[in-house]
Amino acid sequence: CALPIYELARQKGDQQLIGETAAMLALKEMIHKVADIRCNVIVYGESGTGKELVARGLHEQGMFSEQPFIVIDCGALTDTLLESELFGHEKGAFTGADQQRIGLLESASGGTVFLDEICNISDAMQTKLLRVVQEQQIMRVGSVKPIDIDVRFIAATNRDIVAMIAEGKFRHDLYHRLNVVRIDVPPLRERHEDIPLLLQYFITGFNKRYGRNVSGFDQAAMEQLLQYDWPGNVRELQNVVERAVLLGKDVQVTADDLPR
Repeated sequence: CALPIYELARQKGDQQLIGETAAMLALKEMIHKVADIRCNVIVYGESGTGKELVARGLHEQGMFSEQPFIVIDCGALTDTLLESELFGHEKGAFTGADQQRIGLLESASGGTVFLDEICNISDAMQTKLLRVVQEQQIMRVGSVKPIDIDVRFIAATNRDIVAMIAEGKFRHDLYHRLNVVRIDVPPLRERHEDIPLLLQYFITGFNKRYGRNVSGFDQAAMEQLLQYDWPGNVRELQNVVERAVLLGKDVQVTADDLPR
């Protein structure tokens, strides 16, 4: 299966952000500006653009880079499970809670919590999260004792939060607490000039991973790659390169090696 975006080789900060277009240079500059500021951030971008990578860059380039960086997929868990994961619970708080558990927010104290797809959480969880972001305190499930934390929140979404607020689907006060700084990640169709750099980066990684010796893409294949709109963004491009490295018959990838 494909590795996470740009994670074929683990490096720090914006070295993983491949691209030299004006949009990418502006994105890297914004990360540098905000990294050392302990403010909350919302990262906007279409699926597959690398929002988590931006969040990691903000954390790894900052003065608290040695502290925890915890990713929470807000759409992957039910409210009950998400609350237990975030806040932890005391022994006996519910059926099956046979021991105390430290939650992710408490574990991340001093570091960064990345709330991926923040728009997927329910109204009830938005209310509970608002108090945490506002007060920097959590309370384990089954406890009445607040616990102080020190967490920087970075939220990400591919949806229009302002429109959701107007529709009553997202709390405006939570939005304003999180949206101290907004960072927009450009889609790949707006930076086609970066595609050759991305291709070489992925080829190098997949050659090493699979023991192959692919040198690049021939002219016909490259023309197709540059003309395509990439609705799946960089993640889709990465998958195409992985497939080509695995299934290509020659040292160079041809147009016939590309998905229809």
